[in-house]
Amino acid sequence: MEKSLLLQELPESSWPRERLLREGEKHLSDQELLAIILRNGSRQQNVMELAGTILREYPDLYNLKHTTLHELQKFKGIGETRSIELKAMMEFGYRINRALQPKMGRVQSSLSLGQLLITELKDYQQEHLVAFFLNTKNEIILQKTIFIGSLNQSIAHPREIFREAVRISAARVVLGHNHPSGNPTPSSNDLDFTKRVQECGEMMGIELLDHIIVGETKYFSLREEKYLK
Repeated sequence: MEKSLLLQELPESSWPRERLLREGEKHLSDQELLAIILRNGSRQQNVMELAGTILREYPDLYNLKHTTLHELQKFKGIGETRSIELKAMMEFGYRINRALQPKMGRVQSSLSLGQLLITELKDYQQEHLVAFFLNTKNEIILQKTIFIGSLNQSIAHPREIFREAVRISAARVVLGHNHPSGNPTPSSNDLDFTKRVQECGEMMGIELLDHIIVGETKYFSLREEKYLK
């Protein structure tokens, strides 16, 4: 009883929103999701009832997608503005569904990435750690600067890399960073950090394919030099 009274005190559009905040969007029904989009109901129906009325008329979401503005406006509480918003939402969802994961080229070799990193990082006066996130075909799906500063244990941490890798479902990672001194020879901190990342990746099923260090004109690949197996 107390819970139902509390819900009645909340704006009607907040009921499913509260659930989304607590449990995530995947736990909501079609009716609850539609209610969030509608925001409020009409004089005759609250927003959940209005969403239910629409879905009873169009139980197959495919048919709802093909409704016209005029057909939507037959529902009390759905005027021109709201029908336009609904159609825009449907089209945007359709475009998201069709969207492909962006690809930024395929990693062919440490040499090609080394040359790319030299071009991008050689002039920086601080160390920049860059991660290339790859799919199962070794296509780059994201390149991101993870952090800036020396690779010591107080600053660099593998969680920043793997948080991003998990978010975009990457299969492999290549790391790259610069040495402002111009000498790409790895330091003990570089080697320790690489080992930590590799071990974390093994536990998570995400391979560290290489760690490339660049100077002004040269690069050092830990894969090529057998520091990574």
